[in-house]
Amino acid sequence: MSAPTTPKVHVDAVAANTKRGGDIRVTLSPKTVGCTSGFGGTLRLAPGEYVTEHLHPYSEEFLHVVQGRLEMSLDGAPVELGPGDALLVPIGVRHRLVNTGTVPAEVVFHLSPLAPRPELGHIDTEQPLNAAAGNPDVGEAR
Repeated sequence: MSAPTTPKVHVDAVAANTKRGGDIRVTLSPKTVGCTSGFGGTLRLAPGEYVTEHLHPYSEEFLHVVQGRLEMSLDGAPVELGPGDALLVPIGVRHRLVNTGTVPAEVVFHLSPLAPRPELGHIDTEQPLNAAAGNPDVGEAR
């Protein structure tokens, strides 16, 4: 797939991934816009919903909370997050995210650099909620 003529992607144009919980949509990636340094998108979590624990052996993850109250566990240590908060998840750190609030939470995320191959990008340390869903298809760097 070649890169589109405009690197703009609407969140509704990509399928939701629910493997680890929530509604994760990868909007900007090698697959969608031909980028080469990372990928990003959005996450929505209903109250009480969570993303199962995992780690990224090659990538840092950058999170920006738009709405809601969340708790991120970093190697077991809790970090409270609210609207306007940003958080860095370093390479190799186990993390799990829970919506602790009463409204849907919305997060914007970016991971960089890319793993050598997409299947190496995530390591699950907790059983995924919907393992049959597979990982988000981010494509490969060109």
